[in-house]
Amino acid sequence: MKVFKLVILMVGFFSLTPNVYSAVKGTVRVDGSSTVFPITEAVAEEFGKEHRKVRVTVGVSGTGGGFKKFTIGEIDINDASRRIKAKEIKKAKKNGVKYLELAVAYDGITVVVNPKNTWVSHLTRTELKKIWQPGSKVKTWKDVRPNWPDRKIRLYGPGTDSGTFDYFTEAINGKSHVSRSDFTKSEDDNVLVQGVGGDLDSLGFFGFAYYVENKKRVRAVPIDDGKGPVMPTLTSINNGTYSPLSRPIFIYVNKIGAKKAQVNKFVKYYLNNAPQLVKEVGYVPLRAEEYQAGLKKFSEFAAL
Repeated sequence: MKVFKLVILMVGFFSLTPNVYSAVKGTVRVDGSSTVFPITEAVAEEFGKEHRKVRVTVGVSGTGGGFKKFTIGEIDINDASRRIKAKEIKKAKKNGVKYLELAVAYDGITVVVNPKNTWVSHLTRTELKKIWQPGSKVKTWKDVRPNWPDRKIRLYGPGTDSGTFDYFTEAINGKSHVSRSDFTKSEDDNVLVQGVGGDLDSLGFFGFAYYVENKKRVRAVPIDDGKGPVMPTLTSINNGTYSPLSRPIFIYVNKIGAKKAQVNKFVKYYLNNAPQLVKEVGYVPLRAEEYQAGLKKFSEFAAL
């Protein structure tokens, strides 16, 4: 069952103090990736302190769910943990939706087990494929490695509308959306954390920030892509050694929205403050020059 979240940030929305804060008002509508959500939430909270008449709504229906709304012009911004697909580009064009892609951070999809799991020291890319590929014969831990327990393995992962699911399946199985189907799915990463944290024989995956936030509830598994096991860390994600599960994450901005004062200011605030806020919520910031290039692209995009 898909779990949806909607956070409405209205810090001081009805402030009675005139001329102290920005006079900009209106609504900024955001939806999409649960992976990008912590960044956008943090940006929205800080933005609200300066722009008290702006209402920012941040939904979490997965990257694909967000694109369904974005490509018909229902929202101003889509949080995306993958790039837009050809069919979504076609739908946006059909509906006259022009947009701009902006990278906002780097993420490392984190494979996790229960903290009481004593046998998994690391997993190889080949083993992950063996577990997650369509038609997988893996039913127990022993099916992965002969010296592991003969206990049923229970899998947890993002739903099929999730960009994290898309990226993981492409990186591990060789094609997006290609995966075994007998696992517990949710668009809400907190549900996955709860599942893995409460089940000794569980294995799951989700965005790095949710692992950082829940280190006491789940344990990250180092991944060996042929050069030895590597833990997901800010350093290994940034330098690409955490392979093949490191990736950029994005926001997509609707051109009509970009011309609205409140959306325009929000996106500029996002890119200006991302270096600090991205790190605070557990992701890896882009280089300073990349954010500046994004600001330039956005200003030109909004002005056309």
